[in-house]
Amino acid sequence: QVQLVESGGGLVQAGGALRLSCAADGIIFSLNVMVWYRQAPGKQREQVARISRAGSTTYADSVKGRFTISRDNAKNTVYLQMNSLKPEDTAVYYCKNELGHSWGQGTQVTVSS
Repeated sequence: QVQLVESGGGLVQAGGALRLSCAADGIIFSLNVMVWYRQAPGKQREQVARISRAGSTTYADSVKGRFTISRDNAKNTVYLQMNSLKPEDTAVYYCKNELGHSWGQGTQVTVSS
């Protein structure tokens, strides 16, 4: 059974930073592509950042240059460093292994203007 536990969200002022973590269990973490998604109120869930097994990264245009995804295979954890946050980054953030179907509870990020 796959378990994904996101943490690190909170309330921050525009221009601030947060670091999200996602601990994965029930998968061979090092063999999985990991993805961060977010869902803002009234909007569809969107992909934010992706990291391959080898560590290659891709980002949504809206976060490129501000967010950094990384992984620690020894800790079965994927991170999302978010800098220069904007009010439009407000959302619930989720992680998932790319081919999996299970979602965690997400972590709320709120950016005030």
